[in-house]
Amino acid sequence: MTIRSVADAAGVSIATVSRVMSGQSVRSELADRVRSAAEDLGYQPNPSAQGLVSGLNRTVGVVVPDLANPYFNGVLKALNVDAARAGFRTLVADSDNDENEELEISRNLLRYVDGLVLVSPRMPSESLHVLAKESTNVVLVNRVAVGLGLPTVAVDAFGAMLELCGHLARLGHKKLAYLEGPAAAWQSVERRRAVEHAAAFGLDVAFVPAGPSIQHGHDAVDEALTHKPTALVAFNDLVALGALSRLRELNLRVPEDISLTGTDDIAFARFSTPSLTTTAAPQRRLGEGAWGLISAVMAGESAEESPLLKAEMVVRDSTGPAAR
Repeated sequence: MTIRSVADAAGVSIATVSRVMSGQSVRSELADRVRSAAEDLGYQPNPSAQGLVSGLNRTVGVVVPDLANPYFNGVLKALNVDAARAGFRTLVADSDNDENEELEISRNLLRYVDGLVLVSPRMPSESLHVLAKESTNVVLVNRVAVGLGLPTVAVDAFGAMLELCGHLARLGHKKLAYLEGPAAAWQSVERRRAVEHAAAFGLDVAFVPAGPSIQHGHDAVDEALTHKPTALVAFNDLVALGALSRLRELNLRVPEDISLTGTDDIAFARFSTPSLTTTAAPQRRLGEGAWGLISAVMAGESAEESPLLKAEMVVRDSTGPAAR
């Protein structure tokens, strides 16, 4: 069925059918005839053609660092559900943890979408400045960039990590090794800053380069153990799970010989052996908040800034009293 078929059946012009299908103002009597004819004929309008007429693609672009990380999937699912309810699709791109690719990926997406959501972007501030100048329809998730004017929804990574360090201090730990995340990630910077402040709890911390993945956690353990820690603090749950695997290979018991923590509370954290002490990031609220912001800016409205979301500490079996 074509738009001409609907126009002939309704006794109106093709232009009238186009206006009705794109949501433009048309006399109610004509609109009812067009919709009735379209339903009888089983006509489905072409979204691309509608976009050419209205200037809207009804699509939101999303850039994430790594689709293999379950944390980002939780955010994307909530964003996608809310977008679908509003009649929007999501177009997702993975930067493969390469901050140097994010700007080009974002620019390419902006050619085909009405708005862009950057989830935990690692690109330099200069690149964010470029995007902010090229499009006002950009929203940040878990990246606080002062002075850009880009709406942001983020989790308080600093507070959550500080709470974890306090938990370890109360268990009698004095020497920690922190398995660091990507240097370009805002959450990594905030978590490192919290670990540095943990000196106030009487903790001595060694910083060990790692990364964001399970393999990074596994590979960082041997160097971390040279610092003689009683606990390992990982950048995220994936790093912690990789570290847990390596500790088992070395016949070190968790938490009897060494305690271990992660962050984000991905599904695997609860079901590992031992289950992982971590912080539960509100992934659903991040996704919902991101949609609320991007839908507002796409409509030309001012987006209300929200305070940092709290990540709750979840104490499980991977932490215990410091080994003597």
